[in-house]
Amino acid sequence: MIFSESLKKNKDFTNVYKNGKSYANKYLVMYVLENNSDRNHLGISVSKKVGNSVVRHHFCRLVRESYRLHEAIFNSGLDIVVIARNSAKDASYAEIESALLHLGKLHKIIKIYFYNED
Repeated sequence: MIFSESLKKNKDFTNVYKNGKSYANKYLVMYVLENNSDRNHLGISVSKKVGNSVVRHHFCRLVRESYRLHEAIFNSGLDIVVIARNSAKDASYAEIESALLHLGKLHKIIKIYFYNED
């Protein structure tokens, strides 16, 4: 991730939860908060309810890779927290990628829209 860093501290996650705006779809919940910097901070949260550590880590890798490949189209200066829903444990990479871009579109944080406005 060239333009982004990771959110690691609990207080940073809590700040985004309390002050950010959220949207959800079948696989993900995304909270977004402006951070007044030129970089994005990406945090990924996966509950133990989703699966064991192998499943949770696999999900984190899918989200991180989806974000990395589309990082250039996301607006800068945001704290983004992505939370896995229980249905995400069986999702493929393409489904996670589509869900991430869909939530980015709902938040209006993507510079270019790839979706039809049907």
